[in-house]
Amino acid sequence: MQAVLTAFGRAIVSQLHVRMLLLTVLPFVLSIAIWGVVLWLCLNAMMDWTQAFFIENDGFSTASEVLTWLGLATLKAVVVPLISMWILLPLMIFTALVFVAAMAMPFISRHVGGRHYKGLERRKGGSFLGSLWMSVSSFAVFIVLWLVSLPLSFVLPFMFVAQAALWGWVTYRVMAYDALADFADAEERKAILRKHRWPLLCIGTLSGLLGAAPMLLWLGGAVFLFFLPVFATGAIWLYVLVFVFTGLWFQHYCLQALASYRVEHGAGGPESALPLLDMDEAADAPAASGTPPAALH
Repeated sequence: MQAVLTAFGRAIVSQLHVRMLLLTVLPFVLSIAIWGVVLWLCLNAMMDWTQAFFIENDGFSTASEVLTWLGLATLKAVVVPLISMWILLPLMIFTALVFVAAMAMPFISRHVGGRHYKGLERRKGGSFLGSLWMSVSSFAVFIVLWLVSLPLSFVLPFMFVAQAALWGWVTYRVMAYDALADFADAEERKAILRKHRWPLLCIGTLSGLLGAAPMLLWLGGAVFLFFLPVFATGAIWLYVLVFVFTGLWFQHYCLQALASYRVEHGAGGPESALPLLDMDEAADAPAASGTPPAALH
């Protein structure tokens, strides 16, 4: 657990670097462009379909009973847009995750590796196609599990736990692969993912909990339809920010694990296991580390 917390602290410092903040711009813009079009063209049609389905299957009375039982009777008037936005939520999150994995993770890998692990050999055991396959296959499994867990969504504590666990698993699968793609060979990657499965899943799950705020913001757009564009934009930006931070967290943890693995197996000198704190990055965010820049030399 100490290694997870150490990587978390380093990820905070790295996230406050101006380059990492700017790294959120492109995935955010692309996600906004795609989902702006999707919501404009499809949201009304989806709400019409949902309303027709509810009318044909007596869904309104069932939804009313469930919401009243949960103490959320005030949401009965917006149950159709709420369910429509809930159905779109996994697709929106996956879009942000894929854009961050494809566009931001290579920069994150170079940023963290170049500043903190300069002596770590790049063995390039991953590939773009491998990353794409990991993303698509993981999301396919996620959709099945998400559908199975839908009944838990009606109980608020379980809703957050189930969502965090599912997204934690997907994020762990996608981010861990990308974090090791440039530096580890195939055998090293398999060994590290096997040995560190639970800490990596812990990082993914904790990151999933961070996604609770943008999830509520996204669903809030269904409650306040007039502010839907603002709420949706804010939710997408927060998800991109969370995924960039998560990428940094995975990158720091995975490279430390890789460096230690090589030392243990005689594939790298002891110095390769020691992360280097870059002075420029520390100067950009002295408050986050709690240490004056001069003491970080």
